[in-house]
Amino acid sequence: MSTETHPPRAEGTGSTTVPVLRCSALCVAYGGDPVLLDVDLDVAQGQLVALLGASGSGKSTLLHAIAGLVEPSAGEIWLGGRLVADNRSTTPPEQRDVGLVFQNFALWPHVRVIDTVAYPLRRSRKSRDAAREMAAELLEQLGIAHLAEQRPAALSGGEQQRVGLARALARNARLYLLDEPTAHLDTHLRTAFQASVLARRDETGAAIVYATHDASEALAIADRVALMDGGRLIQVGSPATVYAKPVSAVAAALTGFCSVLTANVGALDDETVSVDFGGGAVSVRGGGLSAAGLRRARVLVRPDWATEGGALSGRVTAIAFRGPHTDYGIDTGGQVVTIALPGPPRYGLGSTMAWELRQVWVLDDAQPSATIAPG
Repeated sequence: MSTETHPPRAEGTGSTTVPVLRCSALCVAYGGDPVLLDVDLDVAQGQLVALLGASGSGKSTLLHAIAGLVEPSAGEIWLGGRLVADNRSTTPPEQRDVGLVFQNFALWPHVRVIDTVAYPLRRSRKSRDAAREMAAELLEQLGIAHLAEQRPAALSGGEQQRVGLARALARNARLYLLDEPTAHLDTHLRTAFQASVLARRDETGAAIVYATHDASEALAIADRVALMDGGRLIQVGSPATVYAKPVSAVAAALTGFCSVLTANVGALDDETVSVDFGGGAVSVRGGGLSAAGLRRARVLVRPDWATEGGALSGRVTAIAFRGPHTDYGIDTGGQVVTIALPGPPRYGLGSTMAWELRQVWVLDDAQPSATIAPG
């Protein structure tokens, strides 16, 4: 295996710092069928990147390729400036400084929890007593110290998941790969798990790639979010950017519920657009337009980007109480927009609601569309 190194620039900076992970034009195929297509991704030291996508989008395959469990059909994988995989050769998983937490847990059925977590420490030449002491501390941090003498068969799915995380953290790697790590956890355990991951990142400066299909989880914990669809990375950016400025309707749907409506739109300035769904134009905060002039385009509206009591009006066609807020579907000129209002339902089906649009994002301004004359 080549030991070639290079000094790439960290993404988004002018620095020459070598990223912990770099995937360059990475492709993976199973039986000739492409699964990953031209994936480019950098992850810096101390950075948590969330891979967000639906089942089958390629998240697990990307993690497996980085870990060395799957060989690329094209492209390269670099870890800490060292080439570890291309289509000619690959470094074995055990020689990559990577900690793994996968969906199937992969716990040894005959080994007690304390020894499972201590195993990576023993491999790093810690004494048995030192390894068990450090393992016990990790179990305590994750709230499962009472399970130290149990075997996997006696554990719930959530408990097994936390044992798997503790074992991965015990390796003290430069890079951790977590594949749907909270899939089997209740809400309160999910929050504790996420806090443990972030604490470990802060303590060690390790980089983390965290695969999930849960938009709220990705947006809450990530420094950057990488959206995956059909084996491709379709957008990479900060949580705020991918949520508010998605590159497509597919990207928008991955990051949370949204309404996509067709409207006449025009840029008023760099931060304000004119939007007309057919009942009169309103000026709102927004962007995505690349040129001046009024045109027909699709616009994105998040439920929190609208509220009641404005110049627009529509009939309530759907009501969904969510606890802290209620979602209302409002028919506006033959199109339905969903808005969220705090508290329990206050409007009935069929009633008329006056509503105000506060923000939009134009999705397809770059696509061919009819130009509409003003006025």
